[in-house]
Amino acid sequence: MPGPGTSPRTHQGASTMNATADSEPATQQSTTDAAPDINALRLEIDQLDAEILRLIQRRSEVSRTIGAARMAEGGPKIVYSREMAVLARFRDLGPEGRELGMLLLRLGRGRLGR
Repeated sequence: MPGPGTSPRTHQGASTMNATADSEPATQQSTTDAAPDINALRLEIDQLDAEILRLIQRRSEVSRTIGAARMAEGGPKIVYSREMAVLARFRDLGPEGRELGMLLLRLGRGRLGR
């Protein structure tokens, strides 16, 4: 509500101008402070991704070696109880965790039914 001697237009304009002036330095400050942290965090994510990819590739190699050895001995292509145990490890991540576990299993043994 405008004070005595001010019109609604002047009051609104002053509020808008003050809000803009007040928020501008805060925005610049946040951007300046956050940018180095974001870049460092992105670099860390890139490093983690590289390590995750390396580990997934190694996991897939080990899984294929186990599968080949098992099948050479006349065993089944998959051991259901083992796959369920692997999936259980990812349960804490929710539905996406199960999907991730399934992808890891597929990368190691291939798709079933082919």
